[in-house]
Amino acid sequence: MRTIARVGFLTLAMLTGCVSMVNADTSKKTLPATTQGLAGDSIFVVNGQDNSLSVIDPGKNAISATIALPKVRFPHHISLSPDGSKLALAAPGADLSIGHDAASIGHGDMSMGEGLGAKMSTDKAMAMNSSSVLVLDSRSGTKLLERKFSEMNHNAIFSRDSKEIWTGQMGSPGAVLVLDAKTLKLLKSITVGNKPAEITFSIDGKNAFVANGQSNTVSVIDTRTKRLIKTIPVGKEPVGAWQGKDGLMYVDNETGKSLTAIDAKTLMVKRTYSLGFTPGMAATAPNSELWVSDSENGKIAFYKPNSIDKLGELATGAGAHAIVFSKDGQTGYVSNQNANTVSVIDVKSHMVTTNIAVGKKPNGMVWRAN
Repeated sequence: MRTIARVGFLTLAMLTGCVSMVNADTSKKTLPATTQGLAGDSIFVVNGQDNSLSVIDPGKNAISATIALPKVRFPHHISLSPDGSKLALAAPGADLSIGHDAASIGHGDMSMGEGLGAKMSTDKAMAMNSSSVLVLDSRSGTKLLERKFSEMNHNAIFSRDSKEIWTGQMGSPGAVLVLDAKTLKLLKSITVGNKPAEITFSIDGKNAFVANGQSNTVSVIDTRTKRLIKTIPVGKEPVGAWQGKDGLMYVDNETGKSLTAIDAKTLMVKRTYSLGFTPGMAATAPNSELWVSDSENGKIAFYKPNSIDKLGELATGAGAHAIVFSKDGQTGYVSNQNANTVSVIDVKSHMVTTNIAVGKKPNGMVWRAN
């Protein structure tokens, strides 16, 4: 059996019900000494099937703590507040690692085979009662807030001023919910395309980009007015528009096996990458290369800056997914959903230096600097 290093296990009380919110229990003791690893630079890894967060100490490339999320089903993506004090986490209640379209199959749909169709229908039914947004203290792992929803959500992300948390509702049509970051009270609901997945922001925070999985479009929303300003056609089943340091938003089209690069200012499509594999995520490395995770083959594909020319590829682990980089730009980290590991990659040499065992089905990751 695979052994996972776990130093300190934090139990977080969760509520039940269709919609609920809770404040932290301040009567509880602070973290035991064994979880002091949360104080320094940390990489938080969401373990979808384990309902937990693995905390990696990047100085040692080892697990420093594990945060348990009891009664949370399949937590997915995670974000950090701009001041680094809080984590926002979405739990759609279904296993999105099998494919976003498959996870949203309705009751009785057996189009993917009786066994898988039945499983997806069960996942959908359970997700309808267990989707949620959680806010955690990034220094202690304590749960501060929770709100449950009746529709699946893909991610939860802080606005640039930390005052809001944006999350989606994967309906048809879908909606983007803008929540008060201090209370999770609903401030605004914005109608978008069908089955919206990831919500991301441009570098300047002026626009939100929403990948509408079953509309094959990206909705662009003005974050100040909360109004839809443009709908951009992309490839088949877009999952996220990932912020590039080059001013582009890279849309991974899961079923289309392609990448659409959108200029974040002009909102025009600049180029399209025909990948030939199912992308998990895209990110621009500190050396300006474009990295795209190949979830289908367990690899990272590297592309020249500002070009569709492929430099090469590197095997990491089955189900390669999220990508984050170290502060000094020398190291990349990739979560491998089906290998239950995080690969540590030397950016310059494109070599895996080590693999860190984490929980089951690791997906979203975020780096928090000390």
